[in-house]
Amino acid sequence: MRSMTGFGKADGQYADQIYFSVEISSVNRKQLELRCSLPAELSGLESIIRQKISSFISRGSVNVKVLLRKNGAVNQTIDTEYLNQLTAIAKEVRQSQNLSAEVNVEQLMALPNVIVSAGENIDISEMTEAFTAALDAAGEEFTAMRRREGEALKADLSSRAAFLEELLRQIEPLAAKVPEIARKRLYCKLAAEKLPVEPNDELFAREMLFYLDKSDVSEEITRLKSHFGQLRNFFELEEPAGRGMDFLLQEFFREITTLGNKAPSPELSALVVKFKTELEKLREQVQNVE
Repeated sequence: MRSMTGFGKADGQYADQIYFSVEISSVNRKQLELRCSLPAELSGLESIIRQKISSFISRGSVNVKVLLRKNGAVNQTIDTEYLNQLTAIAKEVRQSQNLSAEVNVEQLMALPNVIVSAGENIDISEMTEAFTAALDAAGEEFTAMRRREGEALKADLSSRAAFLEELLRQIEPLAAKVPEIARKRLYCKLAAEKLPVEPNDELFAREMLFYLDKSDVSEEITRLKSHFGQLRNFFELEEPAGRGMDFLLQEFFREITTLGNKAPSPELSALVVKFKTELEKLREQVQNVE
């Protein structure tokens, strides 16, 4: 089991004075969303990044950031002339709109092409091998962290699942008594209304069986027990299991809701509500599993 949350970083070097670092980070998402932050010189490497990332994570919001350095310093500079032009335009617009003449330079610096890379051009084809090695190293660290987080998730999910199984064990004997309780209630109502019941009335017997069957939850309990077995199997999988677990927990909700509707005794209803509350907590945690 692996978490969708992780971080990995690795450094690389090309030629004698070009240094770079690769950072991979991720948080949970239903699908795979990949964003790349690359210097202009390395934009041609994005296809390699996407191919590599998709090979070791199937879903999550992944951000890959690459920093380029020359002689150990960040290899970027400000296009002062372009920034001056933007500042002048901003002031002119503010004056025409009767706004303060102050211009937030930091916001202008965030616009494309204001901060540019400086120095010699980089031959991407020659740099690919060194970059791929750094990307792989960052990916290994990233995956290792997700596995560690996954083990912590597994322990938490197992504990929550065990608690739910205990609740089901408390629900089962109460649910087994519901049909008999329903039968007695029906006879009491008939007696209160002074409606005689013939012992050999086949039509009444069929109606009684239909009525009692509606309060029988043995099938729901059997399916819930089966679901717990499937859930434990998911905990042991190496491949991504988050989607499958999420679907299975939806089935849990359907079964426990049906059980609660068919057997509405006060004591049983309280346990069903508690079961659904804990089940929702389990489902929230599953959203972090790849």
